Amino acid sequence: MNEITRVGVDLAKNVIQVHAVDAAGKMVTNRALSRGKFIEWCATLPARCLVAMEASSSAHYWARKLAALGLDARIIAAQLVSPYRLSGKSGKNDANDAAAVCEAASRPTMRFVPIKTISQQGMLCVHRLREGLKEERTACINRIRGLLAEFGLVIARSSKALSECLSEMIEDADNDLPGTARLVIERARSQWQEIDAHIEWCDERIAAHIKDDEQAKMATRLMGVGPVTASAVVATVGDFKQFKNGAQFGAWLGLTPRQNSSGGKNNLGSITKRGDMYLRMLLIQAAKSAVMTAHKRDDPISLWTHKLREKSGWQKAMVALANKNARILWAVMTKGQPFDARHVSVNPACTTLLVPAA
Repeated sequence: MNEITRVGVDLAKNVIQVHAVDAAGKMVTNRALSRGKFIEWCATLPARCLVAMEASSSAHYWARKLAALGLDARIIAAQLVSPYRLSGKSGKNDANDAAAVCEAASRPTMRFVPIKTISQQGMLCVHRLREGLKEERTACINRIRGLLAEFGLVIARSSKALSECLSEMIEDADNDLPGTARLVIERARSQWQEIDAHIEWCDERIAAHIKDDEQAKMATRLMGVGPVTASAVVATVGDFKQFKNGAQFGAWLGLTPRQNSSGGKNNLGSITKRGDMYLRMLLIQAAKSAVMTAHKRDDPISLWTHKLREKSGWQKAMVALANKNARILWAVMTKGQPFDARHVSVNPACTTLLVPAA
């Protein structure tokens, strides 16, 4: 075990595959371990041994456990591991995946996923539950609409409109709704109300997070960044200094254009949509409201947004503002300064040093 310098791990629910190599890159062992035996085996590894795994379910849990043992635990995004699988897509199995993770971790330019803390993952649980409840609420509303449409009762496509007239439809004796259908729709409405109560509970937890966390509180000051977005950004990223600059943060969120450039000719396409889909969606949707109301404000960002909307349309302006907000978020969080809508940045490379005359 003292010969091992790097370990690649393929995580699963019950069986964990490990691929260990020495300093020369020669395989020492490639074996499957049960969950209980995995930690015992890792405890025998040399101190500061590199143990890498894919970013998947329970990866952050295992990374924290391994770090507590004095090991150098790393997490790698799955799309960065697959190119190192020697057998390609046709040879995917646990042993080959563990070997690919081990090989990917040896690359000097490899990018690793920061390990999330327990508090970060706890807050993200609230966001995951809230998103799931929103989908359930939409399904419940559509189910009620479909049932009513079967009896010739069609309502405007708005949850507010449905909520306002639903009680009247259930109690109206002149429509064609049979007694059984009335009971079913009443039960569906109760489910809708229950889901709304659960979403309200999640919003209360998010509001408490904003109140207690200074970074989240600073993020809410940006135009187009509300409490949900601010809480999700802080809980997902944690330490913003892991990114070199705001452009790198925007690229990590998938808000930069795709490239298919060659021969000195730049060919840009739509955004890459890499990174956290939930966080990117929140930033873009939050920017939409700011774009639609930009003409009512006179600060530099709003003027730029309105001009871009008139030139390229509100969709492109919305994504551009989301990217700008991502860069501003990075600057605000790393420098610890509150957001100023009228701040004018200065490129240090363009400034000139004035030397007084002798």
